[in-house]
Amino acid sequence: MNMQKSAWSRENHSQWLWPEYYQAFPPFSTETVRDGCHPRKMLQASGTERAIVLVHGLTDSPYFMSAIGDFFYSSLGYDVYIPLLQCHGLKSPQGMAGVAHTQWLENVRFAIDCATRGAERVSIGGLSTGGALGYFLAGTDTRITGDLYLFSAALGLPSGPCGIPGWLKEWLLRLPLVGRLDRNWPLVGNNPYRYDRVSLNSAAELSCLIMKINQLSQQFDCASNSARRIFAAWSESDKVISLEKLRELQRRTPDNRFVPFIIPVTDHVDHACVVLQNPIHALGAERGPVPLERANPRFTEMLSSIARFAVAG
Repeated sequence: MNMQKSAWSRENHSQWLWPEYYQAFPPFSTETVRDGCHPRKMLQASGTERAIVLVHGLTDSPYFMSAIGDFFYSSLGYDVYIPLLQCHGLKSPQGMAGVAHTQWLENVRFAIDCATRGAERVSIGGLSTGGALGYFLAGTDTRITGDLYLFSAALGLPSGPCGIPGWLKEWLLRLPLVGRLDRNWPLVGNNPYRYDRVSLNSAAELSCLIMKINQLSQQFDCASNSARRIFAAWSESDKVISLEKLRELQRRTPDNRFVPFIIPVTDHVDHACVVLQNPIHALGAERGPVPLERANPRFTEMLSSIARFAVAG
């Protein structure tokens, strides 16, 4: 197997252009989407039987899944599709007003539809909210016939201040008109590939998705012979998601169908940094020692684990 290092960069943006995506979802266009935040696809010149849909997280963009996507394309021979979720990656997001998790599902289903046209075996995965979307669709969309890849997957929210349980935070976010409590501070800042904060509108939609996942999990038999294989990477330093939900999924899934890649607390890897091969610097900033977001120091090791997992399937 070719274990070459993933080498995605801003210089090969043109390889990843996906103009059909803008045609399918007109609010998105080259004029409305921030540079580098566009949806992406990369297809094998000679065709392939395997494809993967990779989904970015809340507030960020397809850039975050690009290094992993390049690895699946360059080293594992997959076709790769990375959709842009509704209200993300925009020059003028307007507080993400009108955002809907049902539209996120449609965004990903479009990518699945494209993937199934050229490949017989379609896998899915994603970061944070993207992992939650991948988990839900892996359990509900029969076109997903391959594996599930979870990176810091938001299957639940963590406990909050004063011991507030995660399930209560999720319930509070689903209350009517919660979006009106948003302070309406600008979303676009000096990070070129994500918004500077989480809007309450989008957090409420994530909470609705988590509720659907909880309902699905009650019917999902991870121990059955037909259950799909799961690769799950997370950092023990993560304060954004419920790590217990991931550990619970691991306990429910037989060892031969669940491969964890757990980054220890001592590495200080933040939530979204799990998928970053290179650090992210502020717009217009010198590429100095203090980036906005650090690269995962175990990124290459994680890719090796992914390769072993993919080959074993």
